[in-house]
Amino acid sequence: MTDLPQHPVRFADLPSRKRTQFTLTPDAAEREALAKALDLLALRKLRFEGALIPKGKRDWSLEATIGATAQQACVVTLDPVTTRIDEDVIRTYTAEIDIPDEDEIQITEDDSADPLPATLDLYDVALEALALSLPAYPRKEGAETGVDGRAMFTEPGKAAMTDEEARPFAGLGALRDSLEKKAEDDS
Repeated sequence: MTDLPQHPVRFADLPSRKRTQFTLTPDAAEREALAKALDLLALRKLRFEGALIPKGKRDWSLEATIGATAQQACVVTLDPVTTRIDEDVIRTYTAEIDIPDEDEIQITEDDSADPLPATLDLYDVALEALALSLPAYPRKEGAETGVDGRAMFTEPGKAAMTDEEARPFAGLGALRDSLEKKAEDDS
């Protein structure tokens, strides 16, 4: 497997009073490695551009945009489906963040806050942002599942079970009908 591209940034090495701009435009081999990591058919374009901005004495925010053209397999036909991504990416890195040890925690409104790492790999942020932006179930235009838009799955040579047959009391109804028919035949 090809190694993923890296672009580590140490917060301690950045100027603490001004923005630090960045632009990532991976080459073909790096895009191929990223595509493989996300189980994509192809990643034709990727541009991750933005700035790391100091906030207060020790906190930072990342404000960026990600643009990509990705190709995924259609969930119905497995044909290639091309998706264009253009998203804003905002992350906050806080030096003193409370991480409760409890089993259940309440999530605050700011879900972009993360603990401040010593080193941040910008490709990790780009990969996460791209993964979150991709459609979970890409579908080729006009692709239909099963019969009349219903998904029907079974072994080759066997009839697929319908939604009607899968209902909990469908079997009991069929048993009742056969018993009634047998009672009629006996009388």
